[in-house]
Order: sequence, then structure tokens, then C-alpha cells
Amino acid sequence: MYQPLASDLTRLAFMAPAIAAATLSETAALVAERLTELSLGNSEAGAADEPAWQTPHRVALELKTVRLRDFSLTSEGLPTLLCAPLSLHSATVVDLLPGQSLVATLREAGLNRLFVVDWRSATDDMRYLRIDDYLASLNVLIDHLGGAVNLIGLCQGGWLSLLYSARFPAKVHKLVLGGAPIDLAAVDSAISTLVKTTPPEFFDELVRLGKGRVNGSRFLGLWAPGKLSSDDIRTALEIDEDGSDDDREAEAIFRNWFAWTVDLPGAYYLETVERIFRRNELAAGTMTALGQPVSLAEIKTPLYLLGAHNDELVAPTQLLSVAGLVGTDPSDIRRHMTPGGHLGLFLGQRTLRTVWPRIAAWLNATDGPA
Repeated sequence: MYQPLASDLTRLAFMAPAIAAATLSETAALVAERLTELSLGNSEAGAADEPAWQTPHRVALELKTVRLRDFSLTSEGLPTLLCAPLSLHSATVVDLLPGQSLVATLREAGLNRLFVVDWRSATDDMRYLRIDDYLASLNVLIDHLGGAVNLIGLCQGGWLSLLYSARFPAKVHKLVLGGAPIDLAAVDSAISTLVKTTPPEFFDELVRLGKGRVNGSRFLGLWAPGKLSSDDIRTALEIDEDGSDDDREAEAIFRNWFAWTVDLPGAYYLETVERIFRRNELAAGTMTALGQPVSLAEIKTPLYLLGAHNDELVAPTQLLSVAGLVGTDPSDIRRHMTPGGHLGLFLGQRTLRTVWPRIAAWLNATDGPA
């Protein structure tokens, strides 16, 4: 059975009083008190600078919700679109460190027409945006690229990419999902357990305190109120403790990335909690998207599933069970499990060197899965 690491559960420990409250009104009061304190005192988040991109590129298209970043070396061939997580941290997670970047790895492995979905922090006028709005934005990006892509969805960008593939199956040539929470009923994980055991008022209060948005710095204090240890960072980056200048620089860059947050529309956040995590609509086949019911069985595209054995947030089974939900021929489905944790899937030195070049080769293959 999947078990989140003890250190990760510790980060959720302060939530226990709210979850154990005798009444929902007491829960809301406790949450309000704690979040008010956090909004006044999250100095680590406030001190951060916007993370920098490491690989030269240009912004190919800019919408209210998103920037399409073009890392291409050529204008020919089928584009690969890397859908970064729409969560509380910057999309620079895919291009964070010099010499240790998913974007750079994919380019070096032959994905010469490469783009990144860079979700923008929600402003006040975006507070009512919902899942459909972000799905529509993703569709605009893909149409801008010619209407067909190889799609890579990471973490929260993974379920959105899968939903897009079910809604527009003809537009996705091949699909890669990395560390994505899909079938939340398959097995418990840290996130799914938290959602199931936390009253809805808890999440409503987060949005209310953000005046219709989820304030990233406040939520960071909620999710990870303590400072990250050097061991946590080295584990995520899959680097040894040698005390080199490069390692110290990598740790500083990671700390800044972790502390610099983005805001989310409250409507989108609450809808995601309810429909994706609580009701499991995407996996259950009960979800609608842009006015139509969607079924994962409509997805026939070749599929690559990448999970981590010690993923602190997403139980591997929640991802791997997708293979039994889609309409893809079993011979066109690849699965790969890496050691390490969640962020190691996108940032880890070992995973970038050994796993992602194989995925790039699979995407580049013209005769089906490699």
C-alpha cells in the first residue's frame, strides 16, 4: 500500500486541529485564525524574487491566463507542448537550474520544436475563472501551434492535459503524464486523504481570505509552514552532499523557486477540489468539459505514464490506473517508475539524465512507441 513519507505528513500536521474540530463552524474559525496569522507573517515567501528561466526562448503568444514560451530550435515538425502544473509555484520548475533542466534535456534529446505552457498568476479580475477557461486557453495555444501536438502534462498539468485529450482527441498525437493525480479513488495519497477528510468550509475560507483568489504565499505557509531543509532539497534535486559551489547555487535557486508563489482563481481552485479530487469525475467518466461530456475511453493516442515510487503527493497507482481507463491499445502504453519523490520527476538529476531522453525518443519515433 502507498504510504507518504513521514516528513511530508509533518508538513500537514498543523491542519489536524481544524480537521478534528467538533463542528464545521469551529473548523472555519480555526482556519480563519491560522490563515490570518500566515498572511501577516510568511516572510520567506515575501522575500523571494521571480524565478528566472535558464534556457533562451521567446514568448510566442500571451493571453490573460497564460504565456506560450517557445524554446524551439526549428520551425519544422510536430511541436511538443510541455504543460507545467497550474498550481502555486512557477512554471520555471521545468527549466530551473543551469545544467539540470527538463527543457534543456528534451531539446538535447532531439525535441527541437518545444513549447512550454506558463500559467500566469491570477489577478483580481480572474477570480471567477474555472476549469473550462483554462481548457479553452490550452486549446488556443494548441491551435496556434497548428492544431496537433505531442503533449506532456506534469502534476496538476497532467490531469488538465488528460482532460484536454479526452475533449479534443484528434489534437493530441502522443501524451505523456508525469506525477499526475488522475484516479483519486484508486488508492489514498497525501492530497486525496487531505481533501476527503477536510470539510469544504476549509477550502471556502482560503478563497474568502484571498478575496476570491487563493493567495499563493498564504497557502505556502499553510502547506509547508516550516523551512525546507537542505536534505529535502538535495532529495528533490537528486544531488549528493559535496558542498560544491554548484550545489549551493542549486539549493539557493530551489529555495527561491519554492518561496515565490502565484495566485489561483478561487472558482478554479474550488472546482478542482470538488470535481477532480473529491468526486473523482475525470476518472469516473462523469465530467463535462466545454459543454460536452468527456470520457477517457475516447483517448486512443499512445500514452507514456511516469511515476515516482516515493511520490509524497500523488500515489503512483492514481496515475498508473489511467491505463485501464483510456481507449489506447495496451501495446501503445508505456509505464516507467523512478526512485525518489514527486519533484524529482521534473527536477531530479538522475531522472533527467536517464528517463527523459527515453521519453523524448519515444515522442520522436514515427512508428509508434519506442
